[in-house]
Amino acid sequence: MDGIIYLTLDQAKAIHAKTIQYSGGGTTEPLDTGKLESVLAHIQNDDYYPTFIDKLTHLFFCTCEFHCFADGNKRLAITLSAQFLLFNGYMSVAKNFFAITENISYHVAAGKINKDLLHEIMTAIMDGTYENDEELKLKILNAIQ
Repeated sequence: MDGIIYLTLDQAKAIHAKTIQYSGGGTTEPLDTGKLESVLAHIQNDDYYPTFIDKLTHLFFCTCEFHCFADGNKRLAITLSAQFLLFNGYMSVAKNFFAITENISYHVAAGKINKDLLHEIMTAIMDGTYENDEELKLKILNAIQ
């Protein structure tokens, strides 16, 4: 995937600090930023993550799951993923991304939305079909109940 712009660990830490500062507070205390560094490096491997959606899904999922900071991991999953979208020119997708993923991040962190379902959600967000995809919404509802 030529031309993809990736986030660095320093950028991710700065985004985390801003996310905490401007969206509800908490501490910026790191718990295991090595996991976050690993995720940021892994998404650059096209053998494992050949498409942009694969990369976006892994970034979001692992940022929610790995608990790299004491606070703000779900919010960080949203803001890092949105920044990844913006770095790569997906401004129209990023516009709706925040609203759609706010509740999704909670259910990913709670273990109710698995990575496969998250990939379907990210695909629908990227192709603009999320709002009208009743089958996907039913899958989400069944997963979170």
